[in-house]
Amino acid sequence: MYASAGYASAKKSYANVDIGARVEASSPHQLVAVLFEELLKSLDTLIVGLGANGTLNRSQVIVRRARANTILLGLEGSLDRRQGGEIAAGLSAIYREARRLIAAGSDAGDAEPIREARTMIAQISEAWAQIG
Repeated sequence: MYASAGYASAKKSYANVDIGARVEASSPHQLVAVLFEELLKSLDTLIVGLGANGTLNRSQVIVRRARANTILLGLEGSLDRRQGGEIAAGLSAIYREARRLIAAGSDAGDAEPIREARTMIAQISEAWAQIG
């Protein structure tokens, strides 16, 4: 049991180092791509964890939901509404809707609304990658 706990801790530490290194070496465009990647991972974890054979307990759902919301708020906060105009307003509305869907799914223990949010975010992420 201790070995398994030690492995989980080490895995988490390495993941944090990897993200930190990627962030330090990234351009602003790449930073947004990293945020999308991490957001999609969080949503995937929620979807699987809330699915039929899901393994997430309530506190784990709360942690994953908080991470996804933090990233969505960061993405929304980074929008330049003056220069971005309608595009920035549209993205802001999508990020708010994604947060609403994540909350609804997390509260109900239902992965479907989170799948919907993931689909929206994946489309934006793919478009962002095409710009790069």
